[in-house]
Amino acid sequence: MSLQLDWSNEQDKIEIPEAWITRLEQLLQIAGEQEGLTEGDVSLTFVDDEEIHRLNRDFRHIDRPTDVLSFAMQEDGEDEPEIVFEVESEDEPDPFSGMLGDIIISTERALAQSEEYGHSLEREIGFLFVHGFLHLIGYDHEDAEGEAEMTAKQEAVLQKAGLPR
Repeated sequence: MSLQLDWSNEQDKIEIPEAWITRLEQLLQIAGEQEGLTEGDVSLTFVDDEEIHRLNRDFRHIDRPTDVLSFAMQEDGEDEPEIVFEVESEDEPDPFSGMLGDIIISTERALAQSEEYGHSLEREIGFLFVHGFLHLIGYDHEDAEGEAEMTAKQEAVLQKAGLPR
């Protein structure tokens, strides 16, 4: 078994080449290996600014677009609602047990940021994906220490995949 990426494209502003998906699958494996995580499913959705703005407003109560959102399935945060899934039979596996969560990336924000930082759109989407993945498995950047840790982990994964700054 390995980490699995399920993705969808719900925007029409930027083409998502198959090579980028292959690269994101590689990043998922590298990041998982770095974190000692070998199994699980990650859902990735590409959206436009309008949709990520709506999601950010509805779920985070922040009324503006953002670049990436992560919704962890295994999170035990204080602000997260407790959701209990009952399995009908002990013979049936829990369909959510391997799901790590959802990552949503705004391709419009990614494009603007790639131009602002002077690197490729592929690198920016890769960065946002790894950033979102780290959030799914419990990392945050609420303080300087957490931000430094996430930044180092993100850069290590991107370097190993051949996507340096």
